[in-house]
Amino acid sequence: MVLVDNKPLDTAALLREYPEGSVQRRALEIMRDSSETLRYGSLEELKFELDLRAAIVKAAEDLNRSGLRFAVFSKSYANPEYWTRRSDGGFLLKTGVKASEAIRDIFKNGRLYGTECATAMPIVYFKALLDVFGDEAFDRMFRSIYLMNWHYLPPELAATGRMQAARTYLPGDRRYVANPDVDPETPEWQGENVIDLGNGFYYGHGMGRRRVEEIIRALNFNRAPGARREAYLMDTLGRPDFRRLFREHQRSRTVSVPYRWVS
Repeated sequence: MVLVDNKPLDTAALLREYPEGSVQRRALEIMRDSSETLRYGSLEELKFELDLRAAIVKAAEDLNRSGLRFAVFSKSYANPEYWTRRSDGGFLLKTGVKASEAIRDIFKNGRLYGTECATAMPIVYFKALLDVFGDEAFDRMFRSIYLMNWHYLPPELAATGRMQAARTYLPGDRRYVANPDVDPETPEWQGENVIDLGNGFYYGHGMGRRRVEEIIRALNFNRAPGARREAYLMDTLGRPDFRRLFREHQRSRTVSVPYRWVS
């Protein structure tokens, strides 16, 4: 159930604004059918979330096609034109480089990058924000970026690093497939961070675009000898603080026109 300004939303009317098969439409259908009460201060806030979720899914699909390679942190690498690789395997935005150009380069020249799935997830969210906010606002928000894992996220994306219990799972959410009996010889297979694409598929760096059953099967092949517990999709999620980001976007606008993200 969706409440906008404490009033039930006319979901049917809003659904007609989005084409069949769109991420926005699928997310709204899930919200409509959820037993959870989802509250929004305004219709514009809800539309912003739907469009940002669509941008997250698009960024995940684009990163999957970018050529970005999987590499453990000890062997990670990045385009030195934009990033400095640190000793822990993370990538620090170079001084004087625009964050928008550096993030976009990962999608344009993915073959020049290799890292773990914990780094790929923030890259997806950064790209989605870039697409929604635009270069100028994005560069003001992120004058410095350190890509590695959840410990180095800026306040705007910190919520994506905190897994929380949930009843409603939506496109653009981060999920985790855990492998509790991972082979200690291959700790990189201890689990897979994934983005819910909203159509039965998930994107996980190193795994690609797969159904959760396929991800579980791949992780099960990398369990310790004699392991009894299978890999499984956890019932928690990480997601951006959409309300905070909506307020950020409102402040970043330079012209007073209704917000609309176009894919």
